[in-house]
Amino acid sequence: MAVDLRISGGTVVTATDSFEADVAVDDGRIVAVGDAGSVPDAEETVDASGLLVMPGMIDPHVHIEDHFSVDTYETGTGAAALGGITTYIDFAWQAWVGELSQYEEEGTLLEGIEEKREKGERAVVDYSVHGAITREDPDVLEELADVVDAGVTSFKMFTAYEIGLGNGFMNRVLERIADLDAVGVFHTEDPSVCDELTDQFKREGKGDPEWYPQSRPDYAEAMAAEDAVRMAREAGAKYYGIHTSCRKSADVLESFREDGSKVRAETCTHYLALDDSIYGEVGNQAMIAPPIRKPDDNEAMFEHLRRGSLDVVSTDHCGYMLEGKQVDNWWESTFGANSLQVSLPVVHDEAVNKRGFSYPWLVRVMSTNVAQTFGLPGKGTLDPGTDADIVLFDPGETYTITAADNASAADFSIYEGREVTGRVKRTFVRGELVADDGDVVGEPGHGQFVERDLPDWEV
Repeated sequence: MAVDLRISGGTVVTATDSFEADVAVDDGRIVAVGDAGSVPDAEETVDASGLLVMPGMIDPHVHIEDHFSVDTYETGTGAAALGGITTYIDFAWQAWVGELSQYEEEGTLLEGIEEKREKGERAVVDYSVHGAITREDPDVLEELADVVDAGVTSFKMFTAYEIGLGNGFMNRVLERIADLDAVGVFHTEDPSVCDELTDQFKREGKGDPEWYPQSRPDYAEAMAAEDAVRMAREAGAKYYGIHTSCRKSADVLESFREDGSKVRAETCTHYLALDDSIYGEVGNQAMIAPPIRKPDDNEAMFEHLRRGSLDVVSTDHCGYMLEGKQVDNWWESTFGANSLQVSLPVVHDEAVNKRGFSYPWLVRVMSTNVAQTFGLPGKGTLDPGTDADIVLFDPGETYTITAADNASAADFSIYEGREVTGRVKRTFVRGELVADDGDVVGEPGHGQFVERDLPDWEV
């Protein structure tokens, strides 16, 4: 009998190899990968000649339809589909009351997960969430086991902002996470250093965005990372460092990996492709925390990715409007920028085209490593039996990035006018076409919430 779909004539790229093969899909899953004679006939055949056939990309660091993004699940997941991202991990918040909060009263992590699942009913691609702990409330320690049972097996903690946790409470959380074999996810910047420098710049009237990176220096990121990763090692907990931006921080994390401890980390697209000159070019549009750093830090991110001491490239996608950026002083600006739609082309151009990284490496850091790190066994691979999340990518097509093409609700791009070579042509989620040559064609609601396993970091 014929299967549903056959992708024919492309170059299949896995985490370890590239080869010519056809891919057969039936009932939303991959059923065969092989030469033309070994793959069953299909009701629909897609010609992938000249294209790379890769597992759908997975982004473990995304903000959609919450306090830090103007994107709805429909607009944000549309951007993901156009960018070849078939699964992402957002944040479910433990509701808190504060200046940054949109909540009127405190709540639980389980309530935050349910809120995100309800919002996700119009998602185009698949998604999961990290549980974000925002208060030093001992009751959350009793809640973590139920959250894991709900398929949320990672917990985000901040060292900065009004939702920052002190080391003592984070240490207690890490001990509980270790008991559960879950993952701790950390935003690390030393708040006392950053807050003091920010206050100093305010007094001195240094509101130009070019002063911003100096208010959150690289050593402040490294200081907080060292505290957090040391506590994780002492507790025997899995540690995942998000948005690593600088050489000093990456070097700290690498030093804790030498003994085989449970440490993994990511950097982001903008820390690979942009340096701090961007603040003189686009001003507050590039207001991101941690800041975009020096050219040497760009190179450090590639060095650590090459060595494997950084594992993942994410986006930290956070959609905002220009009106929130067009302010007199940088500290009045919204913090974040959108990039789900262009991350794969930008990383491809910077890493593969300019620096000679391989296509299997691209699949590892943007798909397979993410699935393995965060307990998504049905994702990040083209193995038969797994979800048919597939991206068809033209490595030779050159185009210019512009916000006019945004599916995101954001009305600007920090990559505006950037010419890249490599473009997403088609994206499939569980065998359904959701993006086709620059158009979102997937139905809102096709995306599903994915309950994650406790990941095995020994493999």
